[in-house]
Amino acid sequence: MYKFPASTLVSHAIILQPVIVQASLKTQKDLLGCRTKVPRNVNMEKLRNGYLFPEISRLEVQHIEKYPNAKLISLGIGDTTEPVPQIITSSMANYAHALSTVDGYTGYGPEQGNKALRKAIAKEFYKDLPIKDTEVFVSDGAQCDITRLQLLLGSNVTIAVQDPSFPAYIDSSVIIGQAGVEDEAGRYGSIEYMKCGPHNNFFPDLATTSRADIIFFCSPNNPTGHAATRKQVEQLVNFARENGSIIIFDSAYSSYIKDDSPRSIYEIPGAREVAIEISSFSKFAGFTGVRLGWTVVPEEVLYSNGFPVIHDFNRIVCTCFNGASNIAQAGGLACLSSEGFLAVRSLVNYYMENAKILVETFASVGLKVYGGTNAPYIWVHFPGSNSWDVCTKVLEKAHIITIPGSGFGPSGEEFLRISAFGHRESILEASSRLKSLFQ
Repeated sequence: MYKFPASTLVSHAIILQPVIVQASLKTQKDLLGCRTKVPRNVNMEKLRNGYLFPEISRLEVQHIEKYPNAKLISLGIGDTTEPVPQIITSSMANYAHALSTVDGYTGYGPEQGNKALRKAIAKEFYKDLPIKDTEVFVSDGAQCDITRLQLLLGSNVTIAVQDPSFPAYIDSSVIIGQAGVEDEAGRYGSIEYMKCGPHNNFFPDLATTSRADIIFFCSPNNPTGHAATRKQVEQLVNFARENGSIIIFDSAYSSYIKDDSPRSIYEIPGAREVAIEISSFSKFAGFTGVRLGWTVVPEEVLYSNGFPVIHDFNRIVCTCFNGASNIAQAGGLACLSSEGFLAVRSLVNYYMENAKILVETFASVGLKVYGGTNAPYIWVHFPGSNSWDVCTKVLEKAHIITIPGSGFGPSGEEFLRISAFGHRESILEASSRLKSLFQ
């Protein structure tokens, strides 16, 4: 197995570690002439550096400037690359064109979403599960709903997250005031970090996990690609019920599941009383730029005083959101038609074939690989290495963008996250370069 010489790593790490340039007050005054008397939000000051994915984009720009003739391949930010099927784009185009007619024009729609789309989501994604269309809130994407849920929950709740996990859970918790102070290891004092790695089959030891009001849980997991088994999700639901917690279950990648792992937490008995589910059309239908998602809030989820959470979430939506784009929602309905559903399934299959190629690539050079079977992410282990160093080396030597595992939490150290989103020719070229680098 290829090992990085320690002496070759440090200089690149220095170049590419994310940094923030903090101008002095004197410099700011010189540039602006004056400043207000409004204090900065103290929670914003607690955020570590920049948000992970814009930082990676910045590194990409820097690399292109440094190597203008190199063909850079991105296996980093999980952005879809393949065209949205025509049956779906035609539906959106027709809706947009109709806006130029008297009969076809529409303005504001219901903040909770188009009634037909809410019914279609409940029918197609939840099938025999007792999910009502009135419990489905259509949105402009799962990440936006994470923030709306944080606004709903407020700063006085305690939270738990998988470690590693999608950065938005932690960063939104810091912004809202739930997180406390960050320590030297990169952990915030008021957040319960649930370690999830190969040693525990990517599921936390709940017997040693402290109670938290809110548990953020993503399955299939971003970044590890692990889909929680039915037994694991049952344990999670029971843990929440015993502790009076609410689970925020992120199922944005559920369409990639191939085995019998739960695609929704509501497949588990008792989950309707303790779980809110967020999901998205982004990776399922290539809607990363179109922006469409949803959140399910069952009527049975209650606060400690017995008040239904769904009523407060409805108020948050009506106050902070004017509803998802009518054009995007027309596309969502087309996705869930019989022909549209088959078309987007072909996209999922395409990306999963990419994942298979990448898994085989890393395995062929002796690296331990996780994920890539129920999710479009591959989690590659580089024992004893600093993940930013490995990320830097791959970028410098192979001109390939990856994501350092430590960007997803302290337990991501020694790992890289590899995205399977890409054109097939780029995936094959990346495979060739990676084999040359590591063999």
